Amino acid sequence: MHETEVEARVAESAAEGGAEKRAYVRTVFEQIAPRYDLLNHLLSFNIDRRWRRRALRALDWRATPGGRYLDLCAGTLDVGAELSRQRGFEGFIVGADFAVPMLRAGMGKASRRVLAPVAADAQQLPLADESMHGATVAFGIRNVASLDRGLAEVFRVLQSGARFVILEFTTPRSSIVRTLYHLYFHHVLPFVGGVISGHRTAYRYLPQSVAHFPTEPALAQRMSDAGFVDVRWESLTLGIAAIHVGRKP
Repeated sequence: MHETEVEARVAESAAEGGAEKRAYVRTVFEQIAPRYDLLNHLLSFNIDRRWRRRALRALDWRATPGGRYLDLCAGTLDVGAELSRQRGFEGFIVGADFAVPMLRAGMGKASRRVLAPVAADAQQLPLADESMHGATVAFGIRNVASLDRGLAEVFRVLQSGARFVILEFTTPRSSIVRTLYHLYFHHVLPFVGGVISGHRTAYRYLPQSVAHFPTEPALAQRMSDAGFVDVRWESLTLGIAAIHVGRKP
């Protein structure tokens, strides 16, 4: 079998949640870290910035502006940096990710006094029970090897009443939008992403991981099963992304 076919098979297996997922995801994101921000903004036409700001509004951090917040699967710290810049924010943010080169690529986006990068697996966070006033995860929860374990860990570290906000890609329901979406996600994005990042399969894994991720109602149910209450979700930009919000009782 040709090398690229083997790599494609591994990417597909990882997207399905196979045994290779954790190791594959870490390796891929370590390798594409230098070009990650550029590709994110380029391939999303900068819409991702607006989505992140909307997710932060859903976090309702203004209820506790001086609190401690977790940004899970923080990557290059975009969400944490955006939160640190909000007028009136006086708290502290932990940006947790197990791909250290991603965290390094985000260094300098905010002061370490406000935003601390922490090398940590989403399934085993080095945080005390009920120590966080809120948590976010943007485009990372589908990469966690066990979604349910990741949800349980966030639930554990949140204080009572704290919100958890998930921003994630989804599959559009409109047949017309879905056709264009699949054309872009399965053909244009892998080609452009592969050329710029230098990684042949990283941007093949992305659409596959979205295809295997729970639908919006199914994710909401998984959040409820993990203990979150008042779970709700809203679609963004013709259904290509969604924000889910839950609260720890």
